[in-house]
This record gives sequence, C-alpha cells and structure tokens, in this order.
Amino acid sequence: MEKELTKIETIKTKTKNAIPSVFTLSNMACGLMALLSVSKEQYVVACYFIIGSYIMDILDGRVARLIGAETEMGIELDSFSDWLSFGIAPAYMIYEFALKEYGIVAYPVVLIYVICGALRLARFNLKSLSGESSKTFFQGLPIPAAAGVIIFFVLSYSLLEDDTPTKMIKMLSKQMPFIYGIFPFIMIGISLLMISSVPYVAMKSQKAFRVKSPLGIIVTISIIFFIVFYPQNALFLFFLLYALSGIIYFLYRLFFKAQENG
Repeated sequence: MEKELTKIETIKTKTKNAIPSVFTLSNMACGLMALLSVSKEQYVVACYFIIGSYIMDILDGRVARLIGAETEMGIELDSFSDWLSFGIAPAYMIYEFALKEYGIVAYPVVLIYVICGALRLARFNLKSLSGESSKTFFQGLPIPAAAGVIIFFVLSYSLLEDDTPTKMIKMLSKQMPFIYGIFPFIMIGISLLMISSVPYVAMKSQKAFRVKSPLGIIVTISIIFFIVFYPQNALFLFFLLYALSGIIYFLYRLFFKAQENG
C-alpha cells in the first residue's frame, strides 16, 4: 500500500513539474516557426511568432512559481528555448532583413549577438542556481530585451515599407532610414550590453510597476497611449530606451560614487 502511494506521489510530482515545460517547449516551437517564416521572407509573421515566445516565456515562469514546480531541469530548458527564440531567430531575421547587404561584414555582427546571448543565459543560470541572482536588478541586458529591439525595429520598418506612415510616430518614421543604416552598430551595442555588468531593472519585479507620483502616473498613461495607437513604434522605443537605461543608471552611480569619494 505504501509503495502504491509513493508511486502515485511520484507521478503527481513529475506531472506537476512537467506543466511549466509545456509552455517552455511552446516558446521553443514559436522560435522554430519564426526561423521557418524568415526563410520564406515572411518577416512580420516571424516577429509575431517571437512575440508568442515572449508570452510563453512569461507564462512558464509564472506557472512554475504558482504551482511550486521550479526545477533545475526547467531552468536549463528555459535557457535553450530563450537562446533559440531570442538569440538565433532574431539574429537570422535581422541578417536577412537588413544586414546581408553588407556582405561578409554582417557575419561577425550576427555571430557576436548569438554568442553574447548564450553567455548571458549561461551566467544567469549560474547565478540562479547558486542563489546569487537579484530579484530587482539583472546583470547585463536580458536577451528578451535585446531581441525586442530587433523585432520591433523590423515591425516598425515594415510599416514604412508598406507605405502606412499614418500608423507610425512621424518623428520616428523620419529617422527610420538612419536607424536602418546604423543597425549593425546597434546590434554590436546590445550584444556587448548582454555580457556587461550594467544593471537593469527587473521588469518582472513588482517594484518596477509601482507608480506613486503624479508625474509617474502621467508617464504611465502616455506610454499606454502610444502602445495602443502606435504599438510597433512605441515598443521599439521602449526596448531601445530600456537598453539605454542601464547605461544611464550605471553612469549615474559612478558619478555619485565619485562625488562621495571626492
């Protein structure tokens, strides 16, 4: 009788631990579908598959914490999925969409992004397993944020190519050709930020969404307005500003430390 109860408990535990993996594998599936879409030059479709990966990536962690099914296996599997969906897929997409015209010069740019993404995920795993990770700040730009810069640039530029400027923020639409031209440098920048020690606010942290001041409320409402009416542009700017925010905060801390020491 005890053996049967033990078997039942084991089955329950394995089933519970497998539930978050369904979302993790769905993340991986979306990444693969994004790659296949890029191979058919369906860049917008590929972007939406990667957005699907974002949704699955958020859900797998939330579900795992909700049911108490966080495991080392899940952490490793999540990283493999993220590397495919937010590392390899966006790199291949931006190569086909904008970088291949640079010829052989584009190869190291794409390679650096993929390698830095892998290193970023490996470091995150080591910190998580050793209990050294912070719940309020990330060390280095998270790979989903780096991918966000790429996919929402592609979506924004696609609006310009489709001749739908009414759906774009006018100021940004004028700058799109310039951003397109410097995107190899943007790629190198976000790649190096992933492996840097620059601190980034953890967006999953509840503290990141606390809005108390009137100014904070106005800013929040403005962001929601732009996301509703100009989703591609607004989210591109959001991820770009988030990438820059870590540098600003890092320099801000250095400045005040220098003043204290002075």
